Amino acid sequence: MNYISTRGQAPVLGFEDTMLTGLARDGGLYVPEAVPVLSQGDIAAMAGLRYEEVALRVMRPFVADAFAEDDFAAMIARAYAGFGHPARAPLKQLAPNHFLLELFHGPTLAFKDFAMQLIGQMFEHTLTRRGTRATIVGATSGDTGSAAIEAFRGLDAADVFILYPHGRVSDVQRRQMTTPDEANVHAVALTGDFDDCQARVKDMFNDFAFRDGVNLTAVNSINFARVLAQVVYYFTAATALGAPHRPVSFTVPSGNFGDVFAGHIARRMGLPIKRLVVATNRNDILHRCLTTGEYRTGEVHPTISPSMDIQVSSNFERALHLAYGGDGGAIAQLMEEQRSGGFSVSQGALQALREIYTSGRASEAETSAAIRAARERTGELLCPHTAVGYHVAQDHQGATPMVTLATAHPAKFPDAVEAATGIRPPLPPRMADLFDRPERIARVENDLHAIETLIEGNRAA
Repeated sequence: MNYISTRGQAPVLGFEDTMLTGLARDGGLYVPEAVPVLSQGDIAAMAGLRYEEVALRVMRPFVADAFAEDDFAAMIARAYAGFGHPARAPLKQLAPNHFLLELFHGPTLAFKDFAMQLIGQMFEHTLTRRGTRATIVGATSGDTGSAAIEAFRGLDAADVFILYPHGRVSDVQRRQMTTPDEANVHAVALTGDFDDCQARVKDMFNDFAFRDGVNLTAVNSINFARVLAQVVYYFTAATALGAPHRPVSFTVPSGNFGDVFAGHIARRMGLPIKRLVVATNRNDILHRCLTTGEYRTGEVHPTISPSMDIQVSSNFERALHLAYGGDGGAIAQLMEEQRSGGFSVSQGALQALREIYTSGRASEAETSAAIRAARERTGELLCPHTAVGYHVAQDHQGATPMVTLATAHPAKFPDAVEAATGIRPPLPPRMADLFDRPERIARVENDLHAIETLIEGNRAA
């Protein structure tokens, strides 16, 4: 299995090197040269299997010979051993033909744990075998950072530095990043918004002297291994609802587009997904683009669903690459135009996108109303991101079962949930002392040199 850059000018890599490289050297994102297709029999045979077994069957064709099968199975087992539900990603019925896919039973209570826990195991295995150490950098709007720090804390082969926008994540999200005391993990509060954090990470990758000097890699969803691990729960959910013998639709709360793109990979593998609905909050650049064909960045507005407060959705580049028929030059031109404020999607590419994705948005008032309505109608407490999905899903339901992805535990956003319902969701017992633990935070200005200096001064020799 080979991987190519969306911009067409970087070396073709195998899975391990793609995983360790993160962002391609031409600035693009790696995608598989071809997506393996599973037979209807292969998909039907997944129904009722343990999550770990489905994960092995779905991901194995992408990993190819990078890991021995027994080693890969052991990594998967370790990755999900700490999840708080035996099904890992249980389905819960909300209404006729509407289901909730609970993705918050991992160690940091968010869907990012599904990918990050596995990536931690894969990185440690590969780096140890190669006798090297990596410096991992990431940008987070809240959940990716805590999941990465939890996955890599105390591991021998990597130092981790996570940039998050100072004052723009929830208290729970911040403390999950800042309270681990292992010396190899670092939470860095940057003055700015998430797009600033993401831009500085890309700048570090494009500073080749720094990149090579610290053996830089990434675990943001720019890393295809992250997307791959998220493909699995589309299969477990759909087969539980009758796939491949009946189609299933998914509504995905989306900011950086990685989770919904994972759904598209599942669809290309043969899973009968009828609709992939992109649900956005007030920062609705994805909805506007899919509606109008215009991708125009603007101000990032803080909301009660902060993990979606994004105007530059990195993974959308992968979707565009497919929509433009793999034309790397066209993608490079669009990304250059994005730096100046935005671009127009060609009519043919827009039609290709609309054949795969539909979209909707929820205002702040609608998000709060959705939290309240879900509690009153179903008894469920939803985090505000999940509530965005719940609201948008109402407009896209029909005869096909609809699965809304519950991306985080409501206790990660207690203020928003309490304001909407009067109920303050408690943290699980294993996190009951989170607000008693001391924090360790590095503050930095939105300046590339300052960030690189901080990293060079705090990584292991």
